Amino acid sequence: MRSDHALHDQAPRWLKWLAFGGLGFLHFPILVIFLYAFNVEESAYSFPLKGFTLRWIYETFARPDVLSAIWLSVKIASLATLVALVLGTMAAAALYRRHFLGKEAITLMLILPIALPGIITGIALLSAFRLADVPPSFWTIAIGHATFCVVVVYNNVIARFRRTSYSLIEASMDLGADGFQTFRYVVLPQIATALLAGGILAFALSFDEIIVTTFTAGTEVTLPIWLLNQLTRPRDVPITNVVAMIVMLITMVPIFAAYSLTRGTEDVAGSGK
Repeated sequence: MRSDHALHDQAPRWLKWLAFGGLGFLHFPILVIFLYAFNVEESAYSFPLKGFTLRWIYETFARPDVLSAIWLSVKIASLATLVALVLGTMAAAALYRRHFLGKEAITLMLILPIALPGIITGIALLSAFRLADVPPSFWTIAIGHATFCVVVVYNNVIARFRRTSYSLIEASMDLGADGFQTFRYVVLPQIATALLAGGILAFALSFDEIIVTTFTAGTEVTLPIWLLNQLTRPRDVPITNVVAMIVMLITMVPIFAAYSLTRGTEDVAGSGK
């Protein structure tokens, strides 16, 4: 039987070049942003670049509006991730082995906030907050983000539950462990990396969210909203490039970390990975 690696090597060369070309096309604008974040010019986009400087990075972190937007986004993403970890784990634990009337409907409700276009989710949340007479604030943004971050955690955890042998839980209970001890010493080690990966992805997803935030923010200015507002200020182009670079780095690093944590665990069952 030929291995997956051997099958992979049989891919036509032209197909590999097309794949790399597509990746290059998608990532080229990111490279441009990174380059011009260090450009010596204040507003022009001439090429080749006239020179490189770290001036804009220092000026970016000296601006109170940028620091305030970054801190607000970090707080919202952290709270949304915490809520998503709790609710997503509880939902996965309740649904992965049980079959009951309405299970598919509950699963659909969990997935809808991230499956629907962001503008639909944003309008729905805004309507709900207005009906409840809740003014837009930090809390409405966090709640809005948590609605779609739950899906990321849920998908990671339920996939790990399905690859975990239920006999481990039964053995723990047979040996006299109560529910909390079983969760602490048996279940949690099994799903630890799935929780961490789901939490990291949820944080990245929340940190750069713009559409849902626009409908739930009110007067609050998160980092993506700050970037959107900067589009009408051509004199701040270098600062905007630096902030965009920061957003991309903060988003990309967690995604790579989550990938590393979950890589190679597809066939794991009954282990602590």
